[in-house]
Amino acid sequence: MEEKLLMIDGFNLLSRCYFATSYGKEMHQLTRNSQGQFINGLRATFQKLLQLNRLHQPTHLLIAWDVKRNETIRKETFQEYKGTRNELPEPLIQQYETAVAFFEQIGLAQYTIPRYEADDILGTFAQKWREEKTGKCIIYSNDRDLLQLLCPQTSQLIATKQGELNYSLAHFQQEYGIDPSQWVDVKALLGDKSDNIPGVAGVGEKAALPLVQQYGGIEQIYDELPTLDDRYKRYINKLQAGKEMAFLSKELCTIITDVPTIKEQTWDACCLQIERNTLVQALASLEIAIKIS
Repeated sequence: MEEKLLMIDGFNLLSRCYFATSYGKEMHQLTRNSQGQFINGLRATFQKLLQLNRLHQPTHLLIAWDVKRNETIRKETFQEYKGTRNELPEPLIQQYETAVAFFEQIGLAQYTIPRYEADDILGTFAQKWREEKTGKCIIYSNDRDLLQLLCPQTSQLIATKQGELNYSLAHFQQEYGIDPSQWVDVKALLGDKSDNIPGVAGVGEKAALPLVQQYGGIEQIYDELPTLDDRYKRYINKLQAGKEMAFLSKELCTIITDVPTIKEQTWDACCLQIERNTLVQALASLEIAIKIS
């Protein structure tokens, strides 16, 4: 069997499952087990993981978790980073803690590394896999920041209105007309409201992607600023005023792909070897009923 790596953005999956199963409900209406543990998001999460395993049959699997948002490298660089986000609901935090314990119990590889975000963990493993393996690498996340990691080996599973799409390098190039490495340049101009990354004020989607398509990246855009194509003349002053924010935003948007502790890892820890009885017992201990094929 050809080796295949499936990487899960842990909080992305768990939070989506949590909010999908808690929508319109008060805390007291959320499903709990007899021990009082919230399990509404956990059941959906575990069900999804089993489905992903059946569909993609990975030989290696890992789950990446974020550290607290105030403890990241990017927060050190820019204090306002993710500063507009609300606190996580207590039931979601509890289910994160339960999920970590559950995955440890059944022997799934999971990683939380101080000062680094899940994106950096995924980015470093993706780069390491590209350098050391020939099989496919699939990232499960709806976070489009991760599109910068796409390559012939690496794709991203993204939920769409038509269902889940295994979004490849070809999909990206057809949609955006740039290389995935240039995605950070588009984001540097646009910014990101969800992460509170400023971007360049006044430069929106109509200009950001075409600028990168034509000039290659923000370094080249600023080198060519006095002689930009006529269709961008009205953005010159905005680009000049936002130069510092553009380069800061690019730094914040760029996924780190050389986290030292990951570069030293062997792939043995990520080999997918879950014993059925262990999985059944772990689910039973949480009182979560899921059909296991």
